[in-house]
Amino acid sequence: MQTREIVLARRPDGKARADDFSVQARELAPLQAGCVRLRALYWAVDPGMRSRLGGVRSYVEPVALGGVVGGAAVAQVLESRSERFVAGDLVTGLLGWREAGDFPEAALKQAPERGTMPASALLGLLGTPGMTAFFGMRDVGCVQAGETVLVTSAAGAVGAAAGQFARLMGARVTGVAGSDAKVEWLTGEAGFADAFNYKTIDDMAAELGRRFPEGIDVLFDNVGNRMVDAALPHMKVRGRIVVCGQTEDYSVAPQERHGIRNTSHLISKRLRVEGLLAYDHAARYGEAIAQINTWWREGRLVVREDISHGFDSLPAAFVDLFDGKTFGRRLVAASRGQ
Repeated sequence: MQTREIVLARRPDGKARADDFSVQARELAPLQAGCVRLRALYWAVDPGMRSRLGGVRSYVEPVALGGVVGGAAVAQVLESRSERFVAGDLVTGLLGWREAGDFPEAALKQAPERGTMPASALLGLLGTPGMTAFFGMRDVGCVQAGETVLVTSAAGAVGAAAGQFARLMGARVTGVAGSDAKVEWLTGEAGFADAFNYKTIDDMAAELGRRFPEGIDVLFDNVGNRMVDAALPHMKVRGRIVVCGQTEDYSVAPQERHGIRNTSHLISKRLRVEGLLAYDHAARYGEAIAQINTWWREGRLVVREDISHGFDSLPAAFVDLFDGKTFGRRLVAASRGQ
């Protein structure tokens, strides 16, 4: 059986470009014992991949030049020589940008219970974005009823889930997004109490002071240092800053990134700043999935997806993440009608 893979042709300089990637064909060898052969249905397209493309080692290894671009996917088992999986099963895992492939059973997870949610939700509310948002708000942000919460990149997969979860925990949530359409969706369908378009704001710190006259209890940030620095003067005493993502900083050399200057507030307000990785909470994914499924059945959650179709559209879908063209969870489906 032949498959195609998308590999890193060169390391991006600044923002990624579609021609930083190339497609190569490969013949699959006979399936080995303890392995399964998969056909991808959906691929996740995540901004956090940018640092790995640049050769930066973080909590996962960087993508090697000529190596298959990593990333999560939902796939169906075509053939199995494993006792854990049978043909037809849906699985998830870090399968990378490949149409099909063979994987050891230990690298895969059986798709969790999703009720009436589409299979794409396995890469959204029931996948890493949902787990990040749930544990980020509940365990890291420690959100309490009646608190004020600010979520940046609020119309993205993690931000939209995080804001809705905080709302369901009883908080008053304000979102920051990059277009008026996104603001309208956040305050309409997603139920945020307030939202604004950062592209129309000249002075972010002043805007936060106006919108949070009593201060911010929890900042859930997906943008980077500039946003954290603007929010620091407006945090309440013993406020919490959850550092989830740094979309603005991924494509910028470290020496060119905005610094954090308002650090005196860390002391005077006894603030807690904590980075967030969903994988730290993997042992308790089951409880998050159960709660999210309940909220979904009750009609208390909405999701917006931005889906391209066809394996060849993966590079362009990734580039769009950094051009403000994405609205919702960015996915690529193997074919239309999924």
